[in-house]
Amino acid sequence: MSAFVVGLTGGIGSGKSTVADLFVAEGAGLVDTDAIAHELTGPGGTAMAAIREAFGSEVVTQDGALERAAMRRLVFAQPEAKKRLEGILHPLIRQLATQRCRESAAPYVILAVPLLAETGAYRDFYDRVAVVDCPEALQIERVMARSGLSEQEVQAIMASQASRVQRLALADDVIVNSAGLGELLAQIKALNVKYMQLSAEKVKAAC
Repeated sequence: MSAFVVGLTGGIGSGKSTVADLFVAEGAGLVDTDAIAHELTGPGGTAMAAIREAFGSEVVTQDGALERAAMRRLVFAQPEAKKRLEGILHPLIRQLATQRCRESAAPYVILAVPLLAETGAYRDFYDRVAVVDCPEALQIERVMARSGLSEQEVQAIMASQASRVQRLALADDVIVNSAGLGELLAQIKALNVKYMQLSAEKVKAAC
């Protein structure tokens, strides 16, 4: 297993992907559970046979990937379908995520889990939690700008996620992403030094 795992989370529009990329630039490994989910549901993905069996060919594209729009409609119409889909995907995502953390040669790994606060996932696996935080008004502004969603639509997504207070309550480290890239990078560099030290201490303690 990698010496040290940092669970990284944050609300929609907080800038989790930017933060993860900055850690990678400092030498961290990255395991992204969203990316793994897309991999599993891409053409010929490991989850696709079970998804086809559970939901039928109408949620599968011609090249064997998940037809996301059709799946969204199904989940909206049948709430239990979401639980069935998660029952297929979540064990596979966890299996791949833990395997890749263990196999990483980096001094520490950023394990990006968007719904960490909502699900409590990987609690037995990460050493620290880093939460990317910014004012909710800024979250809304960013998501509207990148996605074309209305303010009401973004607020509905945010209402379905853990609250800012709930996420911050889990944090060992808070990364404030509201004042530009320079200030953000300074925080990442400082945390990188801390995580390198903690990783070294963990390795030493295990010897």
